[in-house]
Amino acid sequence: MGHRLSKIYTRTGDDGTTGLGDGSRTQKDSLRVETFGTIDELNSAIGMLIAHIDHQEMASMLLDVQHDLFDLGGELCIPGSEIIADRHTSRLENELDNLNDDLPALKDFILPGGSKSAAQAHLARTICRRAERRLISLARQEPVNEPAIRYLNRLSDLLFVVARVLARADGAGEVLWDHERDR
Repeated sequence: MGHRLSKIYTRTGDDGTTGLGDGSRTQKDSLRVETFGTIDELNSAIGMLIAHIDHQEMASMLLDVQHDLFDLGGELCIPGSEIIADRHTSRLENELDNLNDDLPALKDFILPGGSKSAAQAHLARTICRRAERRLISLARQEPVNEPAIRYLNRLSDLLFVVARVLARADGAGEVLWDHERDR
């Protein structure tokens, strides 16, 4: 690992720029910074989700995801680097298949909620979708690692299934969209 921070503030960003991992500087509102900032936000949301669940295996799986997201943020901080690979997405798909096996087939749309932990999973899912959109926008401007796009797409699917599992495990059940309600 490179430099350790002994001082948290450096004042180098007071002009509206931030340093990237390759030593270059860019505007703090650049699409690249917005993208890895959204991934950091997603990582924090998953941390909140982990804090709200008692399921040890799921917490461990989500901790692996947090490490992946930190790697992805690092990958984006160093233009041209590639850390996330298809094997990361394959791992998510295996987790998805395992979690989805015990769930009934969907017949209705599900509203975000059900229990505190399920709602937190849905919030993380929506942040993941935003991170994916940002990464795709960045890919239109600059080369990005394509496995990273696939990873975020699959992660949002996984978070949806996690929300379904948690809503059921917490005893609250899923909140179904009532398309025939009186509007």
